[in-house]
Amino acid sequence: MVFKSQMNQALAEARAAAGRGEVPVGAVIVAPDGRVVASAGNRTRELNDPTAHAEILAIRAACASAGSERLPGHDIYVTLEPCPMCAAAIAFARIARLYYGASDPKSGGVAHGPQVFDHAQVHHVPEVYDGLAEAESAGLLREFFRDRRGGE
Repeated sequence: MVFKSQMNQALAEARAAAGRGEVPVGAVIVAPDGRVVASAGNRTRELNDPTAHAEILAIRAACASAGSERLPGHDIYVTLEPCPMCAAAIAFARIARLYYGASDPKSGGVAHGPQVFDHAQVHHVPEVYDGLAEAESAGLLREFFRDRRGGE
């Protein structure tokens, strides 16, 4: 199968999240056959749920669709480096490959912070590819937070 990035759909989810007043992060999960099985944007404010990150919502939907708590062979595309909670969920779901856009030195959990996948306690480590649509992903975040600070 030829590699086809789903980052454009993740970016669309991030833009939709920003339109709802949420931090603009989007995630898309792709089955081994290339079908998109779930997509989501952040909904923490809308749902009053600190765990309602794009990755968590997409994983929940994909698992419900698959009828399983695990997603072997699946890929996840995320516009921002997953936080520690989301990185752990990706490992628990046994997702095969993680593709993400912007790095997150402040709150990331993959290349920054606790670097979840580097711990001996993690039961599954996905292949990780960073920097996909990095400039556009980072730009959405910069614009969102600049607007929240009054255009500074």
